[in-house]
Amino acid sequence: MDHPASKNETCKQPDNIYSPTKYMPGFGNDFETEALPGALPQGRNSPQKCNYGLYGEQLSGTAFTAPNHQNERTWCYRIRPSVKHSHRYTKIDVPHWKSAPNIVDDVVSLGQYRWDPIPHSKADQNWIEGIRTMTTAGDVNTQVGMASHVYLVTQSMQNEYFYSADSELLVVPQDGEIRFVTELGVIEAAPKEIVIIPRGLVYRVEVITGPCRGFICENYGQKFSLPNRGPIGANCLANRRDFKTPVAYYEDIDTPSKVTIKWCGQFHTTEIDHSPIDVVAWHGNYGPCKYNLSNYCPVGALLFDHPDPSIYTVLTAPSGIDGTANIDFVLFRERWSVAENTFRPPWYHKNIMSELMGNIYGQYDAKPEGFIPGGLSLHNMMLPHGPDKDAFEKASNGELAPTKLENTMSFMFETRFPQHLTAYAAKEAPIQDNYIDCWSDIEKNFMY
Repeated sequence: MDHPASKNETCKQPDNIYSPTKYMPGFGNDFETEALPGALPQGRNSPQKCNYGLYGEQLSGTAFTAPNHQNERTWCYRIRPSVKHSHRYTKIDVPHWKSAPNIVDDVVSLGQYRWDPIPHSKADQNWIEGIRTMTTAGDVNTQVGMASHVYLVTQSMQNEYFYSADSELLVVPQDGEIRFVTELGVIEAAPKEIVIIPRGLVYRVEVITGPCRGFICENYGQKFSLPNRGPIGANCLANRRDFKTPVAYYEDIDTPSKVTIKWCGQFHTTEIDHSPIDVVAWHGNYGPCKYNLSNYCPVGALLFDHPDPSIYTVLTAPSGIDGTANIDFVLFRERWSVAENTFRPPWYHKNIMSELMGNIYGQYDAKPEGFIPGGLSLHNMMLPHGPDKDAFEKASNGELAPTKLENTMSFMFETRFPQHLTAYAAKEAPIQDNYIDCWSDIEKNFMY
């Protein structure tokens, strides 16, 4: 039996707003969820008439002809079709959010760089205003590459909404708790968690406890997936069950609102007269999710040698070239080190990938000094890097008993593309000018 259309009263919304925030487990699952009983059609996607007077609409995250194992879409049943969430567009300037290509003539991106934590802003800044781009790579117009950002948010968005047509966002909170009110449900996140917001999904961002600071990887290319485990098998690393996707949540609110869209590196706004968070029910495999990094199960060498850092990959976004990722998200968390007759920290190296690292909390074992929680470092492609002298001496001469690395959680955004510094990263952010000197006192130990 069809359910009647709901009454549309100004500022009407669910009585249990945000509480409790509920999630469904799994990564890439085909979910179904409804905020009102019977709102979700059964046995078909597009009935002649949807219950409650809802509109059926598909959100596609891949091409229609993508292979079955890659095809991603979600059917939404909403109060208004999303064409009602769009009107004439006005171009606006968002000065601190940059997209690739962004090559600044008087900025040298070639080098080893490190930054102190970017201080919290004293001004009121919402999600869009508070993003500061540090590096860009690739080309947003051809949908390859990425950008890395720091967000500094002190204020919730009020009757404001945002979506990116350019990219998927991987959000890594470092300080403060933040809430994403999306078309497909509500996600709350704190440090040690990450959030994935798919391309094209409308949302607003609210401060739960602030000020809020964290890191963002903006992925222009193929969406994030779990890495192939190969000989590791079915378990360890990030397990599918630990990813959480929100249940359906909607607002039936008639009030003037603004939607900001990022499209081809440009920002535009459109004015509407209601909340676009109006999906009453949905089913599909294209949606937001969060993951608790404390659930990541690392694997490593049990006898000798330090493995490649790829063994710590949480998520990967393919580049189209086998074995080289558009982006790898890599995690260095608490773990045991037990290798015998082995230099245990990451060895000196240079490689084809560009590595941007961030410190969530604690101390990173290869750089015990200077790499501060909230801080960043960049080692661009084919530039050598590795432990400083103190870390080298300790690792070379210390007793090799089983040791637990504690109070540590750092990550890496790794890409096959060179990362170019923005003017903000080079001239305004608190760069450590003496970082390159951390290797200057390494001695020649050669004896013949």
